[in-house]
Amino acid sequence: VQLQASGGGLVQAGGSLRLSCAASERLSSYRYMAWFRQTPGKEREFVAAISMSGGFTYYADSVKGRFTISRDNAKNTVMLQMNSLKPEDTAVYFCAAGKSTITSNVRNSRAYAYWGQGTLVTVSS
Repeated sequence: VQLQASGGGLVQAGGSLRLSCAASERLSSYRYMAWFRQTPGKEREFVAAISMSGGFTYYADSVKGRFTISRDNAKNTVMLQMNSLKPEDTAVYFCAAGKSTITSNVRNSRAYAYWGQGTLVTVSS
């Protein structure tokens, strides 16, 4: 299983970015896919997750209403649309996939067995 994250970059506060995570397998191979982010010296933080069955979405409180996670089954890709970005959103963003993830654990990084390489998002004030 390979996950390839892309779309990071430098943006001013209030701007938007769209991250993509391309999977080497069909999305139906997974139960959940998610985005996490990490800053130096801190633990990886949950951002958003989406179920492959039903498309149910979950968000961290800090991004709810600003970020949207979605999927494109035809392209085996999960996207994270990030709007109204804030300097505190600056981090390396990782996509993750789990084949045995359960709903109660979607916010736990340990629930995901597969990880992409990360893409840096920098939001300037």
